[in-house]
Amino acid sequence: MTILVISPDYASHLLPLATLATAWQARGERVVVASGPATAELVAGFGFERSDLRLGRGSNPGVIAAEDQPRDEGDSLRGFFEATRRGAVPTLEFQAAERLVDLMWDPAVSARNTLRIVERVSPDRILVDHLAFSARLGLDSDGIPYGDVVLGHPTTLPVGDEVYGSPPVWPSAFRAEPRELAELRRLCERVTSGFTAEWNRVGRELHAGFRTTRDAFAEHGALVLYNYPDELVDHERRPLLPPHRFLGSTLRAEPVDPAIEAWILGAGRFAYVSFGSFLSVRGDVLRRVVDAAKSLGVRLALASGATDPAQLGDLPPDWLVRRYLPQVRLLSDATAVVTHGGNNSVTEAVGSGVPLVILPFSTDQFAGAAAVERSGFGVVLDPNAASVHELAVSLAAVMTLDGEARTRLDAVAARQAARPGPELAFDALSA
Repeated sequence: MTILVISPDYASHLLPLATLATAWQARGERVVVASGPATAELVAGFGFERSDLRLGRGSNPGVIAAEDQPRDEGDSLRGFFEATRRGAVPTLEFQAAERLVDLMWDPAVSARNTLRIVERVSPDRILVDHLAFSARLGLDSDGIPYGDVVLGHPTTLPVGDEVYGSPPVWPSAFRAEPRELAELRRLCERVTSGFTAEWNRVGRELHAGFRTTRDAFAEHGALVLYNYPDELVDHERRPLLPPHRFLGSTLRAEPVDPAIEAWILGAGRFAYVSFGSFLSVRGDVLRRVVDAAKSLGVRLALASGATDPAQLGDLPPDWLVRRYLPQVRLLSDATAVVTHGGNNSVTEAVGSGVPLVILPFSTDQFAGAAAVERSGFGVVLDPNAASVHELAVSLAAVMTLDGEARTRLDAVAARQAARPGPELAFDALSA
């Protein structure tokens, strides 16, 4: 059997998709990954075959910086980072305006290239990142079935009256004006209309009998695989969901680093801090997190990413500070995590039984943070407004999480350990 994995050229997307494919690899099956050149080393690290496929103008091998991107993408990133400083709604408005170029880049060419790879590889199963719209457009136009992997919060695939890009739920720390939210929704509706028109136009170009749609963002494969814990799902959305499985998380195996193993052994209780590939550029927020941890005497394992550690003040010598850290490994021993609320961070923390302090900046991070807040598995703060004192209080609270919330979080982690996400994906696609 051959399984084809289709991913944008971003480490944060490829890592969970590749981890799902290890279920096939463990059974001796052939795995081919179609992605761009920036993630080629990651593909090789998994021991998979690779086929070159560009699905966007940008890329990210692990940590991203605007100056490392093509000019247009670099300008877009700088605009995005500046928007995050103005607040949640300005950030979502900026992202909505960028939607065509960041989600459906050169769609006809990308769709045809996807179909060429399918013809050449002749896979028995296909796993596709849900946000790889151009690739899915090609598969849909040719009637090729695939497992549609939603790597973000489930609202990344809108249902009912939801509009892509306009969060249906917000954490309590965010209090946008009703007028602002209404304007954001109207903008997202206009973007949806334009995006859908392009989807339908290219679909008809690819195949005369292409089935057009009223909302391309709501389109999906025959089976949707949510990389998300079932226990965090909003019960009101469940009846509206397409045929699906919840995978929990994709806790990948990471290479052993003796220096990190030694640090963990001697660290005692520690918190893990990461703002992911993109948002680690917000060194001002990281600095407040650092100051909060210092005020509590809490040791940190800190992934500084795009921020120079020199910008974070005097760091205690017994902290673990690197540009990039093995997140899954550290979460297996961490007492708490401070994060921007990206889906990998949230699902991997919950799957490891680690409570969270979430500082959401963009996209589906607000809905994901609201779900964690609702579950009692963490605390949510506004990254632009939270003081050092508020951060310290929140970090202390999650590091001492107990009672019913602690029991439920441990139970979620135990269930995922018994039935890991890759096995659930394998069973779902095999069926």
